Amino acid sequence: MYRYTFFQKDESGVLCIETIRALILAAGLSTRMQDFKPLMPLCGKTLIENTVDSVLQSGAGSAVVVTGYRADEVEPLLRERYGERVLCVKNEVYAVTDMLASIRTGCRAMPPCDAFFLLPGDMPVIRETTFRALLAKRDGQKRIIFPTLSGYRKHPPLIDSRYIPEILSFYGEGGLRSLWKRHEDEIVEVPVDDVGIWVDLDTQEQYKTCKSKYEYMPIWKESASLSSKKTIPRRSRAEASTSVITSRRRTADPF
Repeated sequence: MYRYTFFQKDESGVLCIETIRALILAAGLSTRMQDFKPLMPLCGKTLIENTVDSVLQSGAGSAVVVTGYRADEVEPLLRERYGERVLCVKNEVYAVTDMLASIRTGCRAMPPCDAFFLLPGDMPVIRETTFRALLAKRDGQKRIIFPTLSGYRKHPPLIDSRYIPEILSFYGEGGLRSLWKRHEDEIVEVPVDDVGIWVDLDTQEQYKTCKSKYEYMPIWKESASLSSKKTIPRRSRAEASTSVITSRRRTADPF
């Protein structure tokens, strides 16, 4: 796979080269959408292509995409579009397992790297500046780096690859949220001005709203325009957010 080199100082201040990748989850049944989310159109391409493009254009040299339902349609599309830059791996038991199982599937297939972004495939409008803001906080230490908006941790966390063995061996309830509770002192929060980290698409209504806002101008420029309002009323955020986070506590993490 492609090797993206990212220059960074380690904890001793020595300049080093890092390899950054992405893990994108696209194995689900899209039940709430009543359509197949990865192949739905947005901005002249599919939704999954928008998500992959956003991270590959923002600091990740390659991506692992975990497929499942209708993998035979998604994987040829991604191979033709991205070649070796995207590795597809199928969660064979997607219909009876949770998101954490797909994360483990992707981690097992992940080529060597220093850190990776983790995000669902139905989050297509995250700005480049958000990914790069997380990368800028890398300091050679073992960290999980979250973007935040109005104090809430959102996707995509940038996860040090040294957590992969622990992720692979973790089978507790609550997904990665429970695992991250063990590492609260290793979490770094990065405030960003990007409403795209609130947008994941689970229903037709959410999809139509996203399409109406982003269809006719470049996604990342539009996201910047929409995020110019610094504060979002708490009630409106709760209604608008389609995050997988179910708790409204400030420390409720994705996954």
